[in-house]
Amino acid sequence: MTPARFEALADDAWLIHLGTTADAATNTRVHALAARIRASAPSWLFDIVPAYTSLGVFFDSDSIDADTALDWLRMQCRADIETTTAKPSRIIEIPVCYGGAHGEDLDAAAAELGIAPAELIARHREALYPVAMIGFAPGFPYLIGLDPMLALPRLATPRARVPAGSVAIGGAQTGIYPRESPGGWWLLGRTPLRLFDAQRDPPSMLAPGDRVRFVAIDADRFARLESEA
Repeated sequence: MTPARFEALADDAWLIHLGTTADAATNTRVHALAARIRASAPSWLFDIVPAYTSLGVFFDSDSIDADTALDWLRMQCRADIETTTAKPSRIIEIPVCYGGAHGEDLDAAAAELGIAPAELIARHREALYPVAMIGFAPGFPYLIGLDPMLALPRLATPRARVPAGSVAIGGAQTGIYPRESPGGWWLLGRTPLRLFDAQRDPPSMLAPGDRVRFVAIDADRFARLESEA
């Protein structure tokens, strides 16, 4: 197990590095440590932000100095992080209408991979994807566990506008665009669900540590669900 390494982010933040490779085991350690810290969070703790291989910890510098906060964090990391019990992960089913107007890159992506579009859809749906982190845009889930055979380099020319709900592949990852935004990933399909709503509590439908299963739907089902969102 890689020892924790600490880096000062600011006068009121530490970054805890738990590895250098964005693999499932390291990401599990990140979320287990996050669960440990949340379970015994002192009053001076403002926020914790998990990423692929690291955990950002933000604290009230008026209530505690950085070195004392670091000492407390080191104590949390001395536990066997790999066996720390995190809260049970949720499994969230995300309906996706693949191809056509909802996923304009599906056929081109399949051709690039040398497989049929139907096989690409089937392989994409097979995995149960852990949410490694939320980033890039509010509510954007970075999902790990993509079949290595489906890895694709990002588009040479990013799009200026990617529709909200687009389910895409970029590199060895898959993800979902929660809002219309620029993007350079291959668009396979789209979900009618609203992944981020500032008026909702919590605003993001998905959280780090959740697991996502994609479920294929047709265009009629997409339209019905979209009208209810």
